[in-house]
Amino acid sequence: MRAPAQSLATSLKRLGLVRLGGCVLFALLVLGQQAQAANPFELNFWLSGPKYEGRVAPCESALGTITYMFQEKEKTFWNSGLIITGYGNIHEIAFRPWQSDNIPRRYCSGDVMTSDGKLRKVNFSIIEDGGFAGYEQGVEWCVTGLDRNWAYNPLCKSAGP
Repeated sequence: MRAPAQSLATSLKRLGLVRLGGCVLFALLVLGQQAQAANPFELNFWLSGPKYEGRVAPCESALGTITYMFQEKEKTFWNSGLIITGYGNIHEIAFRPWQSDNIPRRYCSGDVMTSDGKLRKVNFSIIEDGGFAGYEQGVEWCVTGLDRNWAYNPLCKSAGP
C-alpha cells in the first residue's frame, strides 16, 4: 500500500503533465492557423480614423478660454486672486508646423497684463478636436513666470511649436 504523501505527489505530477500537454496542444493549434483577412466588422466598425480638416480658429478666439482657465487655476491650485486683465500683441507663430497627418494646431503668442500690474508673455495653441472627449477645439496655454508646476518649462517654451 502506498503512503498518502506518495500518491498525492504522483497525482500532482500527472496533473502537471496533463496541463503542460494541453498548453502545448493549444499553442500548436493557435499558432498553426493561417492568418486571415479581417472580416467586415473588424475593418471599420467605429474605427473610421481621424478626419482632420485643418479648421482651427484664429488666435483671438482662445483668449476667453485662457482668461477663465487661468483664473480657475490660480484660485484652485495656488490660492491666488491673480487674474488676466488684458491682452496685447496676439499673433500666430505657426500653423500645422509638422506633417499633415498630425493633429492640426495653431500656435500663438502675445502679452498679458495680470492683476498684479506685471506684463508677461503667453504662449498657447489651439487644437482641432482637442476639447473634452475630442469635441470642439482645445486650448493649451502657459503664462511665463506663472508656470508654477513647470508643465511647460523652461519659460513656457514647451507650449510653442
